[in-house]
Amino acid sequence: MHDCTSCAVAATSELIGSKWTSLLVHDLSEGPRRFTELEHSCPGISPRTLSERLHMLESSGIVVRHSYPESPPRVEYQLTDKGVALLPIIEAMRGFGRSWLIAEHDEHAHVPQRRTGTGARTRG
Repeated sequence: MHDCTSCAVAATSELIGSKWTSLLVHDLSEGPRRFTELEHSCPGISPRTLSERLHMLESSGIVVRHSYPESPPRVEYQLTDKGVALLPIIEAMRGFGRSWLIAEHDEHAHVPQRRTGTGARTRG
């Protein structure tokens, strides 16, 4: 059984496995980002979900929140050293996606389909 308290893979999966989290870590790998920048880079994420994910990442020590006393107030999020340590995993996900998911999808999307006399489809 994989227990998050004793299995490193389960613990890491628990951390980055929730929706949007790996994408946020990926976006923050490019440098500090403001809330609205992260919101725009993840179409479909609600402000509430983004806030929850950032809070979870902050409490896990993956992200640090910087508040600047300006008018209007400015808040930026940035990866900590612990967050930067996740980047090889994110890069491996990118490599897998390009090799097995995106390329495969594109390859199948461009394969012409022919109809046979029985109405079944075959690849050409």
